Amino acid sequence: MSTRFRWMSLRRQEVALIAVTAVWGSTFLLVHWAMQHSGPWFFVGIRFLVAGLISVVIFRRALRGIRWRDIGAGVAIGVMIYLGYGLQTVGLQTIDSSTSAFITAMYIPLVPLAQWAVFRKRPPAMAFVGAGLAFLGLMLIAGPDAFALTLGSGEILTMISTLPIAAEIILISVFAGRIDLGRITIIQLLTAGVLGILTMPVVGEGLPEFSWIWVGCAVGLGAASCIIQLTMNWAQKSVSPTRATIIYAGEPVWAAAIGRIAGERLPVTALIGGALVVLGILASELKLVRRREQEPAPESEPAPAPQPE
Repeated sequence: MSTRFRWMSLRRQEVALIAVTAVWGSTFLLVHWAMQHSGPWFFVGIRFLVAGLISVVIFRRALRGIRWRDIGAGVAIGVMIYLGYGLQTVGLQTIDSSTSAFITAMYIPLVPLAQWAVFRKRPPAMAFVGAGLAFLGLMLIAGPDAFALTLGSGEILTMISTLPIAAEIILISVFAGRIDLGRITIIQLLTAGVLGILTMPVVGEGLPEFSWIWVGCAVGLGAASCIIQLTMNWAQKSVSPTRATIIYAGEPVWAAAIGRIAGERLPVTALIGGALVVLGILASELKLVRRREQEPAPESEPAPAPQPE
């Protein structure tokens, strides 16, 4: 028995996920600017309400035949988006971005295990290898300070946020082939937005002063969120949660590249980390193929001697 590697070709769905991951990574600077002028729950609420309204304009005809299964699936995913983005945004008020990136990266090894538990189907071995390399790369991108964690409120909230982020990816795959794409996109975005606004009085967060900065960031990120969620809903109909997660691991690499363009200088360890994330994505594209060694053909038996008549 011999083992060889074979490259699995990238499908258009996976190419689309790589593209939205780049969009996802480019939102970091916008969130950073917005948090200087707005509270976290207000901004999360406005961001996803804008995204939901954009999706209503695009898919308004799909709402005519809406079913309870569409509402249930959209609300379930929307709750996970609200919790994941909301808790992560709150955590960023008290911890730096490198620590947040390190903690958030914990969802990468969580997804293959969750997929195994939910679908009762073990992911390919190379998917685990790819997830491990991507996780190690993200730790290097976060930097040495990320390893000296003190469990304050920001760290705890960010750590909790990794659970709904992993759950969102799993739920999208669970519902992707069963419901209408436009309906679920509208419902999940509006759900996340409404819950964000409703959280404000619960935590005592007031309305921020008007600023074109948070308005511009909310509109820009709202459009980006609509594109991201729509693409995830479409692509994960045929891309497994594990493979999607490894692709999403490239988000900090895109963020670091955009930060460098904006004037930031990355340490060598961060560059090595980025290379490991890319290597993890490439490793996940490898498929182990086992083939049996050819057994020698049996020797042909001699033809029977002719019998005398």
